[in-house]
Amino acid sequence: MIIIKAVTALIIAYCIGSIPFGLLLGRYWRKTDIRLYGSGKTGATNVMRTLGKKAAALVAFLDVSKGILAVTCARLLIGQSSVSLAGLTLGSIDIAVLAGFAAIAGHVWPVFYRFRGGRGVATFFGGLIVISLPAALLGGEALIIVAALTRFASLGSIVAVVVVYATMAAFFVFNGSPVAYIVYAMFGAIAIIVLHRDNINRLLQGTERRLGEKS
Repeated sequence: MIIIKAVTALIIAYCIGSIPFGLLLGRYWRKTDIRLYGSGKTGATNVMRTLGKKAAALVAFLDVSKGILAVTCARLLIGQSSVSLAGLTLGSIDIAVLAGFAAIAGHVWPVFYRFRGGRGVATFFGGLIVISLPAALLGGEALIIVAALTRFASLGSIVAVVVVYATMAAFFVFNGSPVAYIVYAMFGAIAIIVLHRDNINRLLQGTERRLGEKS
């Protein structure tokens, strides 16, 4: 029974992550597919370039909410139970972290729209808010400061996830936080950096678009 609950939690998390708020907002507000512009992604940065700041703020809030809801639902479904599979025991914390990853996967590869989504940054931070609010606040501050100073949203995102990983590593070493939390931070950071590889190339070449530039 508990295995069924765990699988259900992950499926729900993926489906929540798959809701493409940026794409839906573009289609029903401006009658356009934002994937045809800019980076072709459905996240807040491309929404800002395509639809403006207010739309981007709304999409960012909704994408963060996906991560929060996915991890919270997993915690509620599993409670204090644990899952044993092939000699491996996964507790409620582990399932919650897996749900966070499932939500990110849904955002990046949404099942509802041909697996073309965003880069997962906002949804990653949504899950992190539930997992470790202090790390989320520090990473969020880093993102805002770097993006504001350089006007590169991509650079802000990359620096932010590195700060999150460093913060979670410190919490693990000095406060004994769960291993699952640093796993979330580490693999989440790696995934987001990999998903920004085209941005990294443009940053190195000096061709990356700055915030405020239209698609």
